[in-house]
Amino acid sequence: MSLRWLLLILLLPVTGFGATETPNASPDFGAVVAELTRQGDRIVADYRPEEGIDTADAVSGLYFDIFEGSGMEVAIGMRDPALKSELESRFSKIIGLASRERAADEVATAWQELRTQLEQVADAQQPAESDFWGLFVQAFLILLREGFEAMLVITALVAYLRRQGAAEQVRVVYHGTAWALLASLLTAWLFSVVLQISGAGREALEGVTMLLAAAVLFYVSYWLISKSEAARWQAFIHNQISSALSRGSRFALGLAAFLAVYREGAETVLFYQALSGQTNGQWWPLLGGFALALAALLLLYRLMQAASFRLPIGLFFTLTAVLLYYLAVTFAGNGILELQEAGWVGITPVDGVARISWLGLYPTLESLSAQLLLILPLPLAIAWWWKQRRRVAAGAGT
Repeated sequence: MSLRWLLLILLLPVTGFGATETPNASPDFGAVVAELTRQGDRIVADYRPEEGIDTADAVSGLYFDIFEGSGMEVAIGMRDPALKSELESRFSKIIGLASRERAADEVATAWQELRTQLEQVADAQQPAESDFWGLFVQAFLILLREGFEAMLVITALVAYLRRQGAAEQVRVVYHGTAWALLASLLTAWLFSVVLQISGAGREALEGVTMLLAAAVLFYVSYWLISKSEAARWQAFIHNQISSALSRGSRFALGLAAFLAVYREGAETVLFYQALSGQTNGQWWPLLGGFALALAALLLLYRLMQAASFRLPIGLFFTLTAVLLYYLAVTFAGNGILELQEAGWVGITPVDGVARISWLGLYPTLESLSAQLLLILPLPLAIAWWWKQRRRVAAGAGT
């Protein structure tokens, strides 16, 4: 399949018959923020704790109808996903405070923090980049950024299988990746053409996918470290890898690859759809940026594969497990944030906790609890790993 046809498939929901209107990828942030400020000031001024649910619903409407509906959320997400997550978290905090009938000054302070940041974003907005190189760079960065995290997971899984002498099982990971790409295209098409899902429905799907990915990567990270110790201390595992990789384990590896790609895939397609609205029929910037990003990802994949074979086997296994564990914890925090935006999970603000988007860390009891659920077993796992290591070492010395 040629690159042009691949990109045409990516953009099918906005170029094909029956397509819905593509959201503007670069709305006027100043106008959007002005409307958010006008309505938000009124909502917060009218806030009464006993009517907190109504205020929470009104702020949720600001998020979905104006911030997201205007295309500002997508535009920010294309350029700075961490900033998008931080703004989502600030909206969630106001909704959580209001729904729990907290004092009016707390709600007003949270709104002022959000309003100030929105105004800063609007002031910093650059003119829309509709020239060839502007579109080229955006197309390049979208795929490179969204694809890199998924590539980390795939690289780790493939390198593990090959280092274990199970290269024939690598197809499980590649199959999961291929199915995820198809599912991403289908999801984007359903969102844009068939179901026209936006707002809470889209946030809910993203949240559920992230939590599933967190659970699977959590399992795989522990499974990998347990197998790695066996591989390090018992050479015969290399000769029995087929039995070591049970059917359930192979399924988990394929599912991990699927979820890692799928959680980024549908959003990537939607970003390209939004960006296509600026092309004025000129496909070459998108084609060029997409092609260069794809080549860069493939090159990085090859380099990371080669580097993994040069690492000492013990260090390689440890780094692989730590990477997947970190992604699991991050996905858990971000997944809860998306479900909170969708209204599926409650919001209980926690004071004194920083927002760190790259850790998926947000100041709500629900997101922190999800992450603690994954972190608490770590000391027990380390103790078990150390005990197993000493037992095998003692057995080898007799």
